Amino acid sequence: MTNKVALVTGASSGIGESTARKLQSLGFTVYGAARRTDRLQKLAKDGIRPLGMDVTDEQSMTDGVAKIIADTGRIDVLVNNAGYGSYGAIEDVSIDEGRRQFEVNVFGAMALTRLVLPHMRAQRSGTVVNITSMGGKIYTPLGGWYHGTKFALEALSDCLRLEVAPFGIDVVVIEPGGIATEWGGIAADHLDEASKDSVYKRQADAVAASLRSEANAGRNSPPSVISDAIGKAVTARRPKTRYAVGFGAKPLIAAGNLLSDRQFDAIITRATGVPRD
Repeated sequence: MTNKVALVTGASSGIGESTARKLQSLGFTVYGAARRTDRLQKLAKDGIRPLGMDVTDEQSMTDGVAKIIADTGRIDVLVNNAGYGSYGAIEDVSIDEGRRQFEVNVFGAMALTRLVLPHMRAQRSGTVVNITSMGGKIYTPLGGWYHGTKFALEALSDCLRLEVAPFGIDVVVIEPGGIATEWGGIAADHLDEASKDSVYKRQADAVAASLRSEANAGRNSPPSVISDAIGKAVTARRPKTRYAVGFGAKPLIAAGNLLSDRQFDAIITRATGVPRD
């Protein structure tokens, strides 16, 4: 494994940081990418190579991939982890913010994948890991833009898997449930901002409280459950196409598949504390 190379985006904290460390422990040379390189210094001290990269800036991605190839001559694993949650009613969230949500969560991941694929094709091997969410299979109130990006990334991953299979490249989707990271607080902050003068404010206050809930945080899984799944996927001879892991992921995805839309609406509305009247 010592000659294999991995690139992990959003590596400055949470799932990305845990994944970078996991892949290093498996023998990969790991490049941890993030916009703020100062937050990568703790990884750099442990031998993970920091890489300044903004997934909304194609030149920074082009330069980053070029550096990896110049340094090592190959790239074996890409983990598209960079992303955030923009919550708010469809009526409240500006189109510019909705567009940014897609730019970060979808177009950034696909642009970076396009840059990496020629090198994987030349090697006749590689694994692209896309971090979606259980939110790519289910939905929650006021999460339309976020869920839209994750549903889109699920579909793109499926199509990509069929396209690149003849070249020996695997595409794996990781669907995290509730994970103990900064994500919930950031999503709640976006929701507060979008809904402060909104007719949807009662719903927004309930969903924001759910996102910040200490009770929910106590049930959330550590980021290591995601990085362990990624480690398993990228070292498997024939990885699964999907890994649903973390608090609530499997039961909620199963409920979404089994229940009618109205039944699931009632369950998820009650779970998030949204008032019905």
